[in-house]
Parts: sequence; structure tokens; C-alpha cells
Amino acid sequence: MSDDSPLAAHAASPAELQERLSAERAGDPYLVLRDGAGRQQLLRLSGERLSVGRGETNDVPLPWDTEVSRLHAELECIAGEWTIVDDGLSRNGTFVNGTRISGRARLRDGDVVRIGRTTLGYRRPDSEETSEHTVVAGEPVALGDLPPTQRSVLVALARPYKQAEFATPATNQEIAEQLHLSVDAVKAHLRSLFQKFGIESLPQNQKRSRLVAEAFQRGMLTQRDL
Repeated sequence: MSDDSPLAAHAASPAELQERLSAERAGDPYLVLRDGAGRQQLLRLSGERLSVGRGETNDVPLPWDTEVSRLHAELECIAGEWTIVDDGLSRNGTFVNGTRISGRARLRDGDVVRIGRTTLGYRRPDSEETSEHTVVAGEPVALGDLPPTQRSVLVALARPYKQAEFATPATNQEIAEQLHLSVDAVKAHLRSLFQKFGIESLPQNQKRSRLVAEAFQRGMLTQRDL
């Protein structure tokens, strides 16, 4: 996931990550973006058609971005799948994962839409397309890339979030007891996971919660897994 993606967990504050986890639990598709002041905004997608543009009367208003047309594009839900439509409404175009669209494009969990200078991350918590996740930039970790034991460590690390919204990831000792592993083995698996998720350079006290957040954001973990 690229550093400028609104879905990148390492660029979000702990409070913002908790907001995203709450949205994940709600189960509805939503957009993640930052407004003109840099504040995170989560917009739940509902209904069948939503307008996107600089005008304040749009369903998804982006008034801070002068490169966005007053009516720029539309989000439309067809048979339960959200699409974005730009039929020449905009002057500067609409891009999905860096590619300018013409007409309609189906959105998949993890896609990043750029409208003007504003990026919107699309999340669909109930998506079953994890292995077909559209690449935003680089090559994200896929579910099949994790050995079974490593995935079990990841699930055990995140399990406290099933019971409490503002949880703390499981300790090494707790994971070891759950999986009948040594603490050293747990540490080794976690080091590998930190590296695979590109968060090995974070401060030690942030890595575990960021790993959980990244796993949820990338669709590799859901509440059903816990």
C-alpha cells in the first residue's frame, strides 16, 4: 500500500485507527479520506447513487479541492456492488489506482480513487475478494503469502479486538499459550510479520497495534476470523 493512500495505517493516529475498526465492525462499505485540514473522514455508503464534487450540495462534498469540478463523478450501487462513474462530468478526470477511468469502474475492497488532489480509499468489510484485492501500489501481502502458523499468530494477536473496541493486542505470552508455541517462536513470527507489512521501522511500542490495523485494513483479517 502506497504511503499516500488514505488507507495506509502507519499514517493514521491511534484514534483514527479505532474509528476505522469501528467502521469495519459495522460491516457497511465506506470511504476513507482527509479533508482540507488533514482530518480523517469516514463516509458510509448507503442508498443507490451518490454525487461527488466540489459543490456543497453533493452527497460527497470536497469543497477544499479546487481541482475538483462542482459535479465531478457519481458513486452508484448496482446489485450490491459500488461503482464510480465519470461520464465526462469532470474537467480533470477520475482515477482508480492511478488509471484514469472513462465511464464506469467497479470498486473493489482496497481501491484508491483520486479526484482532483483528494484521494478516497474504498473499504468493503464484508468483501470475499481478499485474494483478488486490487493492487494500489507495490505488491501488498496476500492471505496466501502467510504460512499457517504465522497467520495463526496474527489472528491470536488481534483476538482481543473481538471483545473490546479499544483493545490492546495480545502479549507474546498469551499468544504462546493459545498456540502452544514458545515465546521465542512467537517473537520470530512477529518479526517476520512486521517485515512483510513494512512496519519494522516503527517504534517498538507501535508495531503490534499497527500490525493488527494493517491486517484489518488490507482485508486479511475480519471479525469472523477472531
